Amino acid sequence: MSGHSKWSTIKRKKGALDAKRNKIFTKLIREITIAAKIGGGDIESNPRLRVAVNKAKVANMPKDNIEKAIKKGIGGNEGVEYFEITYEAYAPYGVALMIKCLTDNKNRTSSDVKSVLAKGGGSLGTPGSVSYMFYRKGLIVYNLEKYLEDEIMEFALEVGAEDILVSNNEAEVITSPDDFDKVLSFLKTKFKEEVAEIALIPENKIFLNKEQAEKIILLVEKLEDFDDVQEVIHNLEIPEELS
Repeated sequence: MSGHSKWSTIKRKKGALDAKRNKIFTKLIREITIAAKIGGGDIESNPRLRVAVNKAKVANMPKDNIEKAIKKGIGGNEGVEYFEITYEAYAPYGVALMIKCLTDNKNRTSSDVKSVLAKGGGSLGTPGSVSYMFYRKGLIVYNLEKYLEDEIMEFALEVGAEDILVSNNEAEVITSPDDFDKVLSFLKTKFKEEVAEIALIPENKIFLNKEQAEKIILLVEKLEDFDDVQEVIHNLEIPEELS
């Protein structure tokens, strides 16, 4: 979703967040509802719901919207059944894409994704052809215009973070999935994060020039324009002039 790290373009710029706020809220509400339906409405005992609600708070979603989405989830889905699908795909220049979807119509979503990929010079991959390039980690992102890199690093490592990556004026705290809640809870007492989630992190990144990178970003944004597409994760290193 948006507000973000460089691997999920919908989170990449605050301007994009503002321009797409309604669409982002729609995606967040759907995720909260599904999380509550699957694991119950208690945020403390439902890790997926806890992450979804935190995303909504970072995106400044009103509290009432969050509560309504949770109630809708625990109250049933009113006849609509959603399916989780992740498409593995390639963009031009060998950039890997993981396209995470929540849909009530698999055929529609598949058709939309294939169409956008084809028009943008990409293609679907076979299961397993892309996923091995990513690993699952806790990701917490801070804006270095607000906080000092050394302070974030000191506190994050003290509480058990695995790594801190710095680029494009962002500090990205990486944790194991199991330590994510502990690290986030501690850092919340010191800083306000831009993003906090269990994310797919690329093992290796692809570096392209500005023109090539813009082509990939446009393709990702077109995919994320669909309501069914919750998030597109990629292994492109966003050039600093585009971040």
